[in-house]
Amino acid sequence: MGYKIKETREALKMTQEELAEKSGISRGTISALENGTMRTTTTKTLLRISQALGVNVEAIFFEDCV
Repeated sequence: MGYKIKETREALKMTQEELAEKSGISRGTISALENGTMRTTTTKTLLRISQALGVNVEAIFFEDCV
């Protein structure tokens, strides 16, 4: 999941800080998810990140491409 968040964020030319501001999720949490040091999170967090990225949660979990 984390690599998809990073892949989508980078495709949008968005920094972790920008994603944090837009989603209301801390940059530390976003970094931990992207790097795999945090493997679980809440549905609410995933929804907020996906909304900030302009994709649905399924894109983060199931789709191969952004």
